[in-house]
Amino acid sequence: MRRLHLDPTDLHAHLAARMAQRGVRADEVEQVVNDGWLATDAKPGMEGRVKVFPYDAEWEGKLFAEKKVTVYYRRGEARIVVLTVKARYGNGFPRR
Repeated sequence: MRRLHLDPTDLHAHLAARMAQRGVRADEVEQVVNDGWLATDAKPGMEGRVKVFPYDAEWEGKLFAEKKVTVYYRRGEARIVVLTVKARYGNGFPRR
């Protein structure tokens, strides 16, 4: 797949609002899709990618070293459609 460039205006308003609630930026979604590894729990007809980012900051009053972002999407002819973005905060997430 060619590298994705995701503009914040490419995201549905509801999804963008949920991403903000979960602490995920559009540039992180772009990095996950381009550089992450395959998510093994994607439903049939969907694809998913996962990436762990260094975080070293507080989330909801607790300090976390890492943020794991999972992006689920469907492939269109000329682009992808991002459906869901999840974030988990913690330490020592497995890679791949």
